[in-house]
Amino acid sequence: MRPKCRHILAHLFCFVVFSVTAKNLRADLQDETLAAAKRATTFLTDRVSTEGGYLWRYSADLALREGEGVVRMQTIWIQPPGTPTVGEAFLDLYAATGDQHFLSAARQAGEALRRGQMRSGGWQAMIEFEPERRKKWAYRVDPPREKAKDQSSLDDDKTQSALRFVMRLDQALNFQDEDVHEMARYALNGLLNRGQFPNGGFPQVWTNERLVSDQDTTRPASYPGTWSREYSGHHEYWYRYTLNDNLAPDVMSTLLLAHDIYGETRYRDAALKLADFLLLAQLPEPQSAWAQQYSFEMQPIWARKFEPPAITGGESQGVIETLLTAYTVSGDPKYLEPIPRALDYLERSELPDGKLARFYELEINQPLYFTKNYELTYDDANVPTHYSFKVKSRVDELRVEFERLAEQPPDQLSKKRVRLTSKVSEKRVRAVIHALDDRGAWITDGGLRYHRQPGSVIDMRVTVANLRTLARFLYAQGHE
Repeated sequence: MRPKCRHILAHLFCFVVFSVTAKNLRADLQDETLAAAKRATTFLTDRVSTEGGYLWRYSADLALREGEGVVRMQTIWIQPPGTPTVGEAFLDLYAATGDQHFLSAARQAGEALRRGQMRSGGWQAMIEFEPERRKKWAYRVDPPREKAKDQSSLDDDKTQSALRFVMRLDQALNFQDEDVHEMARYALNGLLNRGQFPNGGFPQVWTNERLVSDQDTTRPASYPGTWSREYSGHHEYWYRYTLNDNLAPDVMSTLLLAHDIYGETRYRDAALKLADFLLLAQLPEPQSAWAQQYSFEMQPIWARKFEPPAITGGESQGVIETLLTAYTVSGDPKYLEPIPRALDYLERSELPDGKLARFYELEINQPLYFTKNYELTYDDANVPTHYSFKVKSRVDELRVEFERLAEQPPDQLSKKRVRLTSKVSEKRVRAVIHALDDRGAWITDGGLRYHRQPGSVIDMRVTVANLRTLARFLYAQGHE
């Protein structure tokens, strides 16, 4: 054989050996990843969960627990990263593998949510399982009680996160689990029929009775003639129009997911109706952005004692995201029209450090803060630490996205919303697997905030992020 031929065959042999070896290594890592995901899931269902649900943080030995506060009772949390967030991580693993182990874990979380669904259709921050504590709340599965609270909350992605998880669970179960299917549809009916106002807006909280307001559904937002600089009480602000804590993008994504899963146009219509409300809620010049809270007269109002009538730098960015989504779904340029002047306003309002103030004084545009005694001030030197009075500015990235969409013909807009497609490196997967302890827990040193105790903890934010990393890798291996 000629030397050149021998050289070519040697290279070919090395390439084949290398390819086979790499394939075997990936297969070994795939097996390790699946085993790690199952071990972590079993630890969560068998050792961590309460009645199938979860809190935010646990001490490493599971002796101490907390959600948004110390928890000593049979209680689980809804608000992310609580029960629905963990449940969605299980569903991601099921979607990546088809393994019933993960679907069973998700179904347990779904049952916990079913037992905590309000008569009005949504969920509160937590679910109580101790009989005496349950009597305070109007859970659907319990007998009616005259003084039980019936509050479905859209604050901090509570009902929205629960509903997104329940709908995905319904789909994963092929719509054949009657309890799950009925829970999802009942929640959606509550959100649309009792939660959404005629002009498309939403309150922070709704009840089992339709919220009534003497509304002009076409009235645009305006500045109040005067407003008090002193807090005079809540005046049940939670029943008014709310954008606080990014309600708009959370509700929008939930309604569009409902349309994707169930194929009913009423959910898409409700999402665009919300976007129509956002068009009305934009304040006129000189502050072409949005407030956190509005009266039925479409004017900014007080909410809590540290939330004054003001333009908000935070939620305004979430509103812009929501309008961009509405344009992507509908192709209607009316949803793009208010964005340039909103971005220009926010850019002009950036602080010297590049951030945005949470609040800007109406018409004057001076950043507003509070002292630790909750007195309004222009000085940020002595603010309470439980609340973010400054937020990251995302004006540049929002402008890039706006310009990208504005240049695309409406018929070429991508309306698909997909999960698990972002790649993850083998190095990252190995690090996640290596960090798992013998029990199946990921331990970090974040401490317990509400117990005021430093040390090792099991944090659901970390746990969920790691489960999703494993899910993305497993999905990629099954879809090469």
